Amino acid sequence: MEEIQWSDFEKVALKVGTVLEVLDFPEARKPAYKLKVDFGDFGQKWSSAQITKHYSKEELIGKQIIGVINFPKKQIANFISEFLVTGFADQQGDIVLSAVERKVPNGSSLL
Repeated sequence: MEEIQWSDFEKVALKVGTVLEVLDFPEARKPAYKLKVDFGDFGQKWSSAQITKHYSKEELIGKQIIGVINFPKKQIANFISEFLVTGFADQQGDIVLSAVERKVPNGSSLL
């Protein structure tokens, strides 16, 4: 693994946001949801996430997640993703979301 400098890490805008809306994404190649997330002063942004194995749409509403909000927008099928939802793969390769243990202000940075 390549070692990076602190200045490299500082370039990545890892922010916390609250999930406001969750929609099915049937056009995606792999099962996914469309998530609308409130990042406070950084605005509300949409992304897709392949998290259908571990999360229902209902349980995601109000959950705080961590996203990278300064990557370029990316087209996925007929949808424009505005940020990267972060998570970890479990033993089966299904995604478990990165999240905060306690509620913090939307838009807070990962330190």
